Amino acid sequence: MAETADFRPFETLLDQETALSVLREALAGADDGELFLERRRSEVMSFDDGRLRTASYDASEGFGLRAVRGETAGYAHSTEISERALRRAAETARLAVGDGGGTLAEPPQATNRKLYGDTDPMADAEFPVKVETLAEIDAFARQLDSRVVQVSATIAASLQEVAILRPEGHVVTDTRPMTRLNVSVIVEENGRRESGGHGGGGRTRLTRLLEPEHWQDATREALRIALVNLEAVPAKAGVLDVALGPGWPGILLHEAIGHGLEGDFNRKKSSAFAGLMGQQIAARGVTVLDDGTIPDRRGSLTVDDEGTPSGKNVLIEDGVLVGYMQDRQNARLMGVAPTGNGRRESYAHTPMPRMTNTYMLAGGAKPDEIVAEVKDGIYAVGFGGGQVDITNGKFVFSCTEAYEVKDGKVGRPVKGATLVGDGATALRRIRAVGNDMKLDPGIGNCGKAGQWVPVGVGQPTLLIGGLTVGGSAA
Repeated sequence: MAETADFRPFETLLDQETALSVLREALAGADDGELFLERRRSEVMSFDDGRLRTASYDASEGFGLRAVRGETAGYAHSTEISERALRRAAETARLAVGDGGGTLAEPPQATNRKLYGDTDPMADAEFPVKVETLAEIDAFARQLDSRVVQVSATIAASLQEVAILRPEGHVVTDTRPMTRLNVSVIVEENGRRESGGHGGGGRTRLTRLLEPEHWQDATREALRIALVNLEAVPAKAGVLDVALGPGWPGILLHEAIGHGLEGDFNRKKSSAFAGLMGQQIAARGVTVLDDGTIPDRRGSLTVDDEGTPSGKNVLIEDGVLVGYMQDRQNARLMGVAPTGNGRRESYAHTPMPRMTNTYMLAGGAKPDEIVAEVKDGIYAVGFGGGQVDITNGKFVFSCTEAYEVKDGKVGRPVKGATLVGDGATALRRIRAVGNDMKLDPGIGNCGKAGQWVPVGVGQPTLLIGGLTVGGSAA
């Protein structure tokens, strides 16, 4: 696919001075606001059961204009980037300002930092090369083991280009690539079928994912998980000690704890952690960060969707709550500084406090010693879907790869295990933190208020005492 010209809306679609004048009129007497312009292009190719099943390409562009006064935000958006559409949007957003009386907040700090390349990942390889790679993945998986009966593989790439016009006259731009490769394998033996999947990516070139070394490793891992599940026995239920593996199991941390530390939930006192700033909310040795500054990671951002540079923000330090994640509106209302966590799904959505890459720092324990402490419990190293209630932190997570542990010895794999608990209690029951912190391979998506954004998670091996484990074994 040929390269497309850079997104330059103020050179090709709008006059910048006119747009600034309209924005300032909309924000007269407001506390904050901006004009967010976006162009997004994406492609997905899926290979399933020996043939190319889907090959899609999508392109969209538009703008959103926001005017903020106090706790109220007026927002209007359009797929047409023109002066006429902008003036109509300004009239609508302006309604939130009312009689005005506000004072514009200080603009975001400028940055020259770049956390990822700005080349188009969709142009990294021609269409036939991508299809050939998917076919090779299918053939490779079937050659690895005769029990493989179905293989699915997906290649996805996208490029999001944004330009944020601030009422001070500054324009903040960012070009955000994203790539991902996923492999899923189904195996069958004696009439029993089980599946396994693996994948990853990030804000990197697609060529890295298309290298044989990468997709072969991903395919082997998907097959390994499927074969483990083929031997799994039903999990037993009960209140058990649970050892969590490093990396992707940090999704439990993300959901059960991370959402509760977003600024809007705490300002509205709907979070289980509201009003606990400075208090001990986790076991000693537990330090949790949200860090959008890690190069090339799925959740990283050079700047957030309000133009604030992303940050490396400590949320919990040695068990003590020390910070929340903030966008500009909630930060102003809570009397603190924005943290670079103002994120939106697209130009059609308003920004809100969202996580980037949320992880727990390593401790001093060796992973094998942590597992050896489990007398009767499970060792969970893979997770699927889960549900969380932000108001009380209660969660339910399903395990995709887990093992029974007896007297410190890892035993048979188990299936159907779910972890049930609440974030606040789980934090306090962490008994050991491993020295093997690892980030996930780049597969996370986070939903909030109907908006989805890419995120990263991570953690070291952990031991949590007394979690409720759901299972079907007698």
